[in-house]
Amino acid sequence: AYLLEALRTSGAGLPDDLAVPARAPGVDPALPARLAAALSARERPVTVVLDEFDRVTDPEIHAQLEFVLHHAGRGLRLVLVTRTEPLLPLHRYRAAGELTEIRGAELAFTPSEAAALLACHGLRLPAADVRALVTRTEGWAAGLRLAALAAAQSADPRTQLREFEADRTTIADFLLAEVLKRQPPATQDLLLRISVLDRFSAGLVNALTLRADAEAVLAGLSRANAFVEHLGHGQYRLHPLFAEILRAHLRMRYPGMEPELHRRAARWLRGSGGLTEALAHAAAAGDQDFTAAVLVDDLAIGRLFTGPHTDDTAGLFARMGPGGTAPAAHLVGAARDLARGDLDGGLTRLRRAERALGPIPPHPAADAPGGPADPRPAGDPSDGPVPRAAARLSCALLRALAARLAGAPARAEAAAETADRLRDAVPEPLVDGHPEFDALLRTHVGAARLWAGRFAEARTALSAVTGAGADRAATAPPRADALGLLALIDYLDGRLGAAERAARAAIAEAERYGLPRPAGSGVEHLVLAALALDRDETGQARTLLDAVDGCEPAVRDPVAEAGRAIVTGRLHLARGEPRAALKAVDVEIPAERPSPWAQRERAVVEAAAHLAEGRAATAAELLARLPEEQGAGAVDAARVELAAGRPAR
Repeated sequence: AYLLEALRTSGAGLPDDLAVPARAPGVDPALPARLAAALSARERPVTVVLDEFDRVTDPEIHAQLEFVLHHAGRGLRLVLVTRTEPLLPLHRYRAAGELTEIRGAELAFTPSEAAALLACHGLRLPAADVRALVTRTEGWAAGLRLAALAAAQSADPRTQLREFEADRTTIADFLLAEVLKRQPPATQDLLLRISVLDRFSAGLVNALTLRADAEAVLAGLSRANAFVEHLGHGQYRLHPLFAEILRAHLRMRYPGMEPELHRRAARWLRGSGGLTEALAHAAAAGDQDFTAAVLVDDLAIGRLFTGPHTDDTAGLFARMGPGGTAPAAHLVGAARDLARGDLDGGLTRLRRAERALGPIPPHPAADAPGGPADPRPAGDPSDGPVPRAAARLSCALLRALAARLAGAPARAEAAAETADRLRDAVPEPLVDGHPEFDALLRTHVGAARLWAGRFAEARTALSAVTGAGADRAATAPPRADALGLLALIDYLDGRLGAAERAARAAIAEAERYGLPRPAGSGVEHLVLAALALDRDETGQARTLLDAVDGCEPAVRDPVAEAGRAIVTGRLHLARGEPRAALKAVDVEIPAERPSPWAQRERAVVEAAAHLAEGRAATAAELLARLPEEQGAGAVDAARVELAAGRPAR
């Protein structure tokens, strides 16, 4: 009836005898046919705009409208303004090229359009502020308008627009009234609970809401444009402003529920392989023990040292403070301490974790899922043998790192042997899913062997890391570290060409995967600096040394510290600064046992410095205490011996 009256009023030329129905179910089937015939006979199309068409829910009206639209042909141009998908065969009109769709992406305001809107309210903001507002509202026109209205009434409009709290504005009133309160109570409850999620699938929503129909509800909300966007592949998200308002409403309606929702999300995501998101939700729950358990039980302790999310992962725990009393929390604390070079703090926390976990059983594989010591079915995520085995294996990795930092090769070997014993107790998919674990372990053992001067054994361990083919992005940091250490071995063995290639490969690896420079201990830069000194390129050597001195290496181990002291000493010698050279190498390198090559290279620098100051006898005495050795220091040692009158040596 409304449609017919509108057509008559606008002069569409309808037949005078066209009846006006009292209600939709009572429409004579002939009426839509006569209306369609009248419209199809027009020379020029009539344009009909149906606003708020989402309020039309009767399927019969949709069917009648579709009949008229289809049979009126070019005589009718229909414009539907609607929040929801109409019950019309849109696919048919799309295929025929007869449909124009103006959706959220086209309706979203651009920064220039937003600036024009704000100007209508007397608000002129810097371009950066306008862009920030558009980003936060995602160009939603009503949100921009409401924000502008609120800002216009503020004493400081710019601050109001930059820092407005969405839940305390007219935007909140609009969204709560127009979107949330239009939903059934059960759907309102679902929206409040999923407001803690950035993006979500039906399975995750079911886990949070303890229901089983999320897929249908989410699809319906997306179709209804209820600020729930379908991202494809079964993933959805809330409009950021709507989510912000819902979270505030959640805290008011269900005080204290937010942490539990984050825990449920973390558990579900952990089981589905979304470790990064699981950690974020676990941290948002504010429970350090639980968050640490998510990381450690997944054998992902190496994530604190490798991968694209290293800083993010470490930051989650840093924001929660020092708390946590469970073994996993002590392990994470130990990893953070060791990563900062705090050997004493790391070992203290590591011992606490080991005491809490108890002694390793004689046959660790008995702890494996379904093994004789396992009271749970395989795959049960509760605390038990598998988490204990993963935690013990993590202890072994951290023991190897601590041994590397302490210059204790025997302890590094013991940690590696323990890790080999424990591997069978951890499910194979868990081990295979974290190739960075083995890469880190082998690199630490290789570095400890290098410190001890066992070059061949060090090369074996490090080459296994550089040749690893699994998940090269995850293993990039230890691989770059291992390449730098291999470069040093080649240099000390006198293979200068191989040393340069390995050092440059380490730097290329870091650049390829966007790792911080230096990616490991920075040894590759020291090797290149030493090579530059061999070529009398003191300026290049200084630049390379500055690259190490000007940043914080990921690992500060005795190998790197000794290498830095020796190369710095050699640079001073090349510049004719013997006293500075002596001072550079006169540093204490904290290590459980001395390194034969570090002692030798240091003595060569000292001898050359004494020789430069005319103390040939002192120089010769220093070298006399060392065994005859080939390597990078041999030429410098030969110079000292010649000056001391001992050409045979």
